[in-house]
Amino acid sequence: MAKPTRIKASAALYPVPQSRDDANDAIAKIGLAQRERARIQADMNDAMAQVKQRFEDEAKPFNEQIEALSKGVQTWCEAHRAELTKEGKVKFHGFAAGEVKWRMRPPRVSIRAVENVLETLKRLGLSRFIRVKEEPNKEAMLAEPEAVTGLAGVKIEQGEDFVIVPFETELEEVA
Repeated sequence: MAKPTRIKASAALYPVPQSRDDANDAIAKIGLAQRERARIQADMNDAMAQVKQRFEDEAKPFNEQIEALSKGVQTWCEAHRAELTKEGKVKFHGFAAGEVKWRMRPPRVSIRAVENVLETLKRLGLSRFIRVKEEPNKEAMLAEPEAVTGLAGVKIEQGEDFVIVPFETELEEVA
């Protein structure tokens, strides 16, 4: 006769409720822990806001000084730009304490009233400035999953999450 095989299961690394009441108590403890964590986070944010404000207040006079000096240096350099840039041959000038530079930003297109611009481009025959974008319609695939089942490169998945929502009451806010 064969000897029965023993199967050992490892113990759970977390407390497992043994009854409906135990599960209810665990959910209540989760709610309490979440509220305590929220209080700690609020205290942390309050402390961080105070520290940030203190250092911003301390740095404010220096920010104002930097801004005023920078505007003054820029005004002087613009007035002497030709001599500093060797009549435009270079875009910088070195001083003993540092350097100044003139840099062109890349060109940028901004469009307001997109529909009007598109209509005008079409009317003027400038369709080369209109982009047509083709892409799979995922919403339509979700609406008709049987039509794309088995299609290479298309996979429709759906998962399930387990969510615990402890009951809470909210205090009324005074307006």
